Amino acid sequence: MRILLINQLFVSPHYPGGTRHYEFARYCVKHGDEFTIIASTVDYLTGSAAVEPGRRSVEENVDGVRVLRVYAHPAVHRSFVWRVLCFLSFMVTSLWAAVRSGPADAVMGTSPPIFQAVSAWLTAALRRRPFLLEIRDLWPEFAVEMGVLRNPLVIAMSRWLEGFLYRRATHLLVNSPAYRDYLVGRKVPPAKVTLIANGVDIAMFEPDASGDRVRHEWGLDGKFVVTYAGALGAANDIPTILHAAARLHGRADAHFLLVGDGKERASLEGMARELELANVTFTGGRPKSEMSDYLAASDACVATLKDIPMFRTTYPNKIFDYMAAGRPIVLGIDGVIRQVVEAARCGLFVPPGDAAAMAAAVERLAQDREAARAMGRAGRAYVAQYFNREHQAQAFCLLLQGLTEGKPAG
Repeated sequence: MRILLINQLFVSPHYPGGTRHYEFARYCVKHGDEFTIIASTVDYLTGSAAVEPGRRSVEENVDGVRVLRVYAHPAVHRSFVWRVLCFLSFMVTSLWAAVRSGPADAVMGTSPPIFQAVSAWLTAALRRRPFLLEIRDLWPEFAVEMGVLRNPLVIAMSRWLEGFLYRRATHLLVNSPAYRDYLVGRKVPPAKVTLIANGVDIAMFEPDASGDRVRHEWGLDGKFVVTYAGALGAANDIPTILHAAARLHGRADAHFLLVGDGKERASLEGMARELELANVTFTGGRPKSEMSDYLAASDACVATLKDIPMFRTTYPNKIFDYMAAGRPIVLGIDGVIRQVVEAARCGLFVPPGDAAAMAAAVERLAQDREAARAMGRAGRAYVAQYFNREHQAQAFCLLLQGLTEGKPAG
């Protein structure tokens, strides 16, 4: 097969962020397919250049995957308006690159941002090829509940565009079971939707590793290290983690490591200074290839999202990384991911936004290290069985094969 994917946010393990598409594409290439990804020259997580400064386009070979990086306006984190401008600029340049990228048997788009899905649909329509649309987050519903979208006309137009793309897609792919329920509720035929959940390449993580290098680098020897690994954005509710750290300032061995970047990082660092949190360290963004070392250096991991109903539908990537690393989880997210953590018996749930409960959960794990390690082992076994990226990549390739052959996706 020859597959074309348009994804502005694509990253390889050399950059911070999720690597679902890299792992899927690498699997397809390993089994004889050709895979081209059109991505941005701007790293969305950090806002910095993903290519040599000054380059407006570049072609890369990433482990056999062809990656075409094209221009997007660089002011992605300046404001909402500038972020939309960044998305719109990529929509135009990615469409131009797509029509010139060579033969393709299927075209895949992914959302959010929704605008790049428009490029993928237009490319598929011009080439008369199947259009696979992946829904990674429920846009615009997340933006509406977060208060990012408030204008009734803009919301109505966004929902129209969402429905338009659902109807035009040959097939829809989702990464959470709750997203499938949402689409069916939007009158999408169930047979048109396939679930391939978020997951993890378990070979990337070694649960018995000690992470000594990272502990030495950040002065964490002898500490009970609680790590958050991911984006530092408004949705991620990092202030709850900081307030939990403030409650544990009297416990000398508890230390919070925040591994990530995002548009809220500067304000969060300022908040940590105001709270005089000597037990919190911001490392900045780290490539996915280094995450195994950072999680190995951790005694527990934490995940948070703001307490809004739509966030109960999501499967955050970081949870599966934590499980693969064999580390117990303090989970400040309700909904479908809570069901996974409780089924695996690999962590402690705390109500979203409840810093006191989070601090108590960290203290409980720190006081019973053996119980914490048992949770970590249980999570590793569970994710290897049910959320193994190797199995998911195989299902992804079979889905694409069915689409290119005109067979029902199932």
